Amino acid sequence: MSRGEQDMAESRAQMLVDFADLAERLRRSTVEVRGRAHGGGSGVIWRGDGLIVTNAHVVPGRRANVRLADGRDFDATVMGRDEARDLAALAIPATDLPAVAVGDSGALRVGELALAVGNPFGQVGALAAGIIHAAGERWVQADVRLAPGNSGGPLANARGELVGINSMIARGLALAVPSREVERFLARGARAARPRLGVSFRPVAASSADSKAPGLLLLGIEPGSAAERSDLMIGDILVGVGGRRFRSPEDLAVALDGAGAGGWLRLEVIRGGRRMVAVVSFDAAAGVAEAA
Repeated sequence: MSRGEQDMAESRAQMLVDFADLAERLRRSTVEVRGRAHGGGSGVIWRGDGLIVTNAHVVPGRRANVRLADGRDFDATVMGRDEARDLAALAIPATDLPAVAVGDSGALRVGELALAVGNPFGQVGALAAGIIHAAGERWVQADVRLAPGNSGGPLANARGELVGINSMIARGLALAVPSREVERFLARGARAARPRLGVSFRPVAASSADSKAPGLLLLGIEPGSAAERSDLMIGDILVGVGGRRFRSPEDLAVALDGAGAGGWLRLEVIRGGRRMVAVVSFDAAAGVAEAA
C-alpha cells in the first residue's frame, strides 16, 4: 500500500471513529418518554437541569415517565405544551444531565447530512441517517427513516447539533419541528401565543379515495378542553377548517394562530364516514357539532 493510500485509509478510519463518537453523544442526550399506558416515544435533554423537550402527542396528559440513556427513571411533569406545533416541555428532578447541542435550523442547506436518534419498536437509542430534503419555518424535512418511537427525538446535523424535534412522517419524509420554533416555544413558557385545542393526534390519509389528502386522527381529548366542549370525539378525523381542506398537517397550527384567545374555529370532521362540522370556541362557551 502506497503512502497516499495509507493516509486515505487512516482518514476514513478516523472519520468512522468521529461519527461513532458523535452518534454516542446524541444517544446520551436522547431519552425514552412514556406518557400513556400504551405506546411512547423519545425526548431530548434540552438543559442539564432536567428540561426535556418532546412531542405533545407523546405526552397527552400532565405527567409522564422519562428514562435516561444510563437507565435511570424519573417521573416528569409537563410544564408546557403546544399541540398545534406538537411540542411539550417536561421537567425531571435531576441535574448535570448531558444536554444536547442546539444548532440553527435556519442555517440548514438541502443535501446536508441528517441524523435521527430515537427508540423505534423498543430499540433504545437507534440511529438513522439521511439528508436534509427541505428546510423551512414550519418544518425541517429529511430523507431519514423513522418509525413509531422516534417521535420527540432529535434530528441533528453533521456536527451533532440538534436542528429539529422529529414529529411525524409524511409522504416518506421525516418532518421535524425546527430548532428555532422549539426555542420560541420555550421562550413563550406559560404565555402560550395560541389557544389550546386540547387534543393529541397523528396525521393520516383523510380518505382511501384520496391518499394524499391529509387528516388529523384524534387520539386523545383533555377533559374540560375546548375540544371536549365542542363535542369532538376520539377517532374523529379533522380534515379542514373554515371551509378549506387541510393541505398539510401544519394548517391546524396556522388556524389556531389566527383564532387567538377568545376566538373560535369551524373544524371539518369525518366521524364514522360522515362529514361533520365542529364549532370550537376558545372561551367558556360550549361548541356546537352539526352535520355538514
